[in-house]
Amino acid sequence: MGPWLLLLFIVGDILGTGIYALTGKVANLVGGAVWLPFLLAFVVALLTAFSYLELVTKYPRAAGAALYTHKAFGIHFVTFLVAFAVMSSGITSASTASRAFAANFSDAFGLGLAGGIGITVVALLFMAAVAIVNLRGVGESVKLNVLLTCVELSGLLIIIVIGFWAIGAGQGDVSRVLEFKTEDSGSMLWSAVAATTLAFFAMVGFEDSVNMAEETKDPVRTFPKVLLLGIAITGVIYLLVSISAITLVPPAELGEGETPLLKVVEAGAPNFPIELFGFITMFAVANSALINMLMASRLVYGMSREHVLPPILGKVHPRRRTPYVAIAFTTAIAIALITFVGEVPALGGTTALLLICVFAIVNVAVLVLRKDAVEHDHFRTPTVIPMAGAVSCMFLAGPWTGRDPVQYKIAGALLLIGVALWLVTVFINRATRQHPADHRGDDAGTSAPRN
Repeated sequence: MGPWLLLLFIVGDILGTGIYALTGKVANLVGGAVWLPFLLAFVVALLTAFSYLELVTKYPRAAGAALYTHKAFGIHFVTFLVAFAVMSSGITSASTASRAFAANFSDAFGLGLAGGIGITVVALLFMAAVAIVNLRGVGESVKLNVLLTCVELSGLLIIIVIGFWAIGAGQGDVSRVLEFKTEDSGSMLWSAVAATTLAFFAMVGFEDSVNMAEETKDPVRTFPKVLLLGIAITGVIYLLVSISAITLVPPAELGEGETPLLKVVEAGAPNFPIELFGFITMFAVANSALINMLMASRLVYGMSREHVLPPILGKVHPRRRTPYVAIAFTTAIAIALITFVGEVPALGGTTALLLICVFAIVNVAVLVLRKDAVEHDHFRTPTVIPMAGAVSCMFLAGPWTGRDPVQYKIAGALLLIGVALWLVTVFINRATRQHPADHRGDDAGTSAPRN
């Protein structure tokens, strides 16, 4: 994989459900300054990206956070928790995308399903379709991903063009971009922090590029430039989209429902076929769901094969050679989340919470692993950057940010499922005299999902 293909992979991984579904929810928290939380989320993501760059060039293997955690701390249970948190974040992200798909499907075709069970039914049918594609195999999934990445990028470029064309024609109100929802400076600060915890969901995905380390030409030289460029491109796109959106649609209106960017199109280009943009949005969030369910099921399969999850989850379909039990397991959890949680902010916020905790550990791991010398040259980030990354991630993970308590409940429930399965596996391993492989010097897992 050359630098341009890697760049497309990184940009496609970051772009997705977050900006399409959560722009309005961020506007509910901060008002017209909807761009600010995306900017703050970009800064935190950039700090963590520097830590990933040091680790992926130091250990250029397809592993990710679980490998770095195990190399740094060498505790199997902690490594397992990190890997299971990454897997869980993939499922919550895909569930968010399913809900967003259903909402856009309803609005684009004027079905009026909002507020009833209709959105949930469509989201469940969509998740079933994702499972079928997943069962077909990685080849079909990757081919579809390339197409969907191009579609989701085109949708955001349409929003930017419509927004700035309308601004140039004197439409909208540019002054809204400097309006906060509250006049109190203290409340403004905490509103921005709360919104950043949600907007962070739109910036995750870059960390998954470490999985492509072994497929990249000269990763030590290529990764730093391409990863930083990819994050910068998506950050600029998000800022331009948020400015376009708030200029054309007032914050209160933008925050209603689950299809904010459809409202931007209707306001800035009323003659633009709304069904077409609805299709673009649906394809964009479908991409997020597909990538994340693919990642989650393969990670469950991998953990089963390494004897840290029950062996039944490692079974492979005899003809398709896909991990059908792991796919069924991850799909069942997604169905439960869609059915019993449903709300996009709760699911998206849980994804961000899980990955922020993982990122905090990775930032600390960089500092711990400074004592582990390797023979080849590698990227080295200034020490202050992983320190700032760890502190900022720990801060954003705390309840003082105004994070909805339901996100902690969802994350806790998912991790409890993992711990229960881990305990079952411990008893199975003792009965069969199996032992989890020690990957202190090898792969120990995989990386995280996209939004």
